[in-house]
Amino acid sequence: MAFGGNPVFRGKTFKGAVATAQPPVPHAQDQSPYVKGQNPYGANPYGQGTYGQTPYGQTPYGQGFQQPMSADQLDALYRSPAASPAETGRMTYDDVIVKTLACLGFVVVGAAVTLAVPAGAAMGLTLLGAIGGFVLAMVNTFKREPVAGLILAYAGLEGLFLGGLTRLIDALAPGVGLQAVLGTLVVAGVTLGLYKSGKVRATPGLAKFLMIALVSYLAFSLVNVVIMFANPSMGAWGLRSSVHLFGIPLGVIVGLFAVVLAAISLIFDFNSVEQGVRAGAPRGYAWTAAFGLTVTLVWLYTEILRLLAIFNSND
Repeated sequence: MAFGGNPVFRGKTFKGAVATAQPPVPHAQDQSPYVKGQNPYGANPYGQGTYGQTPYGQTPYGQGFQQPMSADQLDALYRSPAASPAETGRMTYDDVIVKTLACLGFVVVGAAVTLAVPAGAAMGLTLLGAIGGFVLAMVNTFKREPVAGLILAYAGLEGLFLGGLTRLIDALAPGVGLQAVLGTLVVAGVTLGLYKSGKVRATPGLAKFLMIALVSYLAFSLVNVVIMFANPSMGAWGLRSSVHLFGIPLGVIVGLFAVVLAAISLIFDFNSVEQGVRAGAPRGYAWTAAFGLTVTLVWLYTEILRLLAIFNSND
């Protein structure tokens, strides 16, 4: 699991972003005409005239009235298209796509920096990206309103981390970095296609399975990290590379399972975007959707990269 990644986060539901205010209910004391000096039936107090007031909403004398619209004007108004979601400040699919591409662009730039600098500087930038990315992931996850700068900063820091990780693993197994990028694109594309076709949906049952599976995977990862520190002789991947089931490294089996979990997480990200657009969420929440997609794609890439590294180390 990538440092800075948050696979539990699958995007906001945007329910809190859509106004659902109800009209105020009049209080009983406001309905009585005999309270606070009010007269019954709306009559004026004794001795007070109505000079200067306009009865029954009539236009005051000498001020004229608005000219009625012509038949051509009414017809043009009737035939004019309705305002689009973008014109009304609502989130659209285009907004989410553009902002997600912007986040992925920052990830690529950050990775390119770590890949280009000398090895000593690359290690420092990788550590900075791991810690900074994790901190900003938590900040953006629990922040009520999305902040574009923080989300883009998270993407850039994750790029630093992924670039350093890719550089380290690619030195041991040349070519796995490019393979991981292609694998991430394929899994994400297939998941999106299945979701758009309606063959897979974000159901409550699938959500329960994902939550249980994520907790189990997190527990396994923590146990594996403890074993790696306690017994370094087990190798770079701990239980993932030292334990075999039917001749297959445990890391390959667990890695495939993690890739499936990331794909399911993408399904819930797509569902959150669809719900947000349909509910008319404010346009700024497209950054929240982009953040959720970026987190999941970073996690997916990390799992595929680790899976390929373990597979190549056992050739």
